[in-house]
Amino acid sequence: MKGSRLMSLTTDWTELHRTTIAEEEALSFESFGYSDAWRLGSTLVELGTSRGLPIAISIRLGQQQVFHAALIGSAATNDDWLRRKIATVLRHNTSSYAQGLLQRSTATDYFLAGGYDRATSALAGGAVPIRLGDMVIGAVAVSGLAEEDDHALVIEALRAVRQAR
Repeated sequence: MKGSRLMSLTTDWTELHRTTIAEEEALSFESFGYSDAWRLGSTLVELGTSRGLPIAISIRLGQQQVFHAALIGSAATNDDWLRRKIATVLRHNTSSYAQGLLQRSTATDYFLAGGYDRATSALAGGAVPIRLGDMVIGAVAVSGLAEEDDHALVIEALRAVRQAR
């Protein structure tokens, strides 16, 4: 997965943001509960383990953490990233990756302009909303890889779980 979305100095952040939003909105569920969260988390564990990825995984429904796993090579720092990425998703109803792309496209300082604290928010890819229709009910996050790879892994797992229904 390394380099799955190579960035360059000429990256069109606006177009990449638009594509990312469309991708995540297409992954809406008709229903999603605890057993679905377990299935999604287990899928991420299987993908991470089979690929030898040093990741941590978190799934939240509302304010409750309903799944957490830390694979070999991950660290407590990843848990902090998970918490901050998920906070960004729940604040903006978009993935942490999309929010970061949006900020790059506008060339503004997210933290300064919005009054956000770096200790509680992160504009790094890897956290994606869990949607019922157009409503965000939670988030799934991965930390441990490059941001675009964290994001791509979550999208891959969401697609797999959605297709298996």
